[in-house]
Amino acid sequence: MPPPEDGRTAGATGAAGAGRAFAVLLVLSGAAGLLASWVITLDKFKLLEDPGFTPGCSLNPVVSCGSVMTSDQASAFGFPNPMLGLVAYGVVVCVGMSLLAGAAFPRWYWLTFTAGCLFGVGFVSWLQFESLYRINALCLWCCLAWIATIVLFWYVVSFDVRRAFLPAPPALRAFFEEFTWVLPVLHLGVVGMLILTRWWDFWTS
Repeated sequence: MPPPEDGRTAGATGAAGAGRAFAVLLVLSGAAGLLASWVITLDKFKLLEDPGFTPGCSLNPVVSCGSVMTSDQASAFGFPNPMLGLVAYGVVVCVGMSLLAGAAFPRWYWLTFTAGCLFGVGFVSWLQFESLYRINALCLWCCLAWIATIVLFWYVVSFDVRRAFLPAPPALRAFFEEFTWVLPVLHLGVVGMLILTRWWDFWTS
């Protein structure tokens, strides 16, 4: 299955807009991350007000949002991580809506946007490791944000490669033209397998 069609282009140095499918993908992935960040932020405030509060997604010893929210990793930059998500995913939604309205952005804009997505996928990868092997618990809303970020990252990279905003050999560009979906599926599959094997005894008991 090819990636979402990208509409208007103007070469490696000009501006590029995007087709409806790609723009909608940005809106939906940003909205999913925004929803997750909003719910986690609300629960975080409730935990600050009442340390005995149990978030609704704390279902068992493994799926325990409260354990994740009260960890040091949940405030990696000195404030709750979801507050960063409220801003970052909000930007993603705005970019998607702008593209739906017919906007076209120059190369530097797309590369800056891609750098933000790279930071995002790197950050969630670190959070995945910490959740699995340090905190020893999962947050379902965090998982939603992970999925949104991973899908967003690979499709934005694909867009850059196919529009020649990022240098790539013809074979790689052709791969992204047809098989972009393979990369987020593989990425999410690896994360899923890590989660499955990390708590195999729990899942199968």
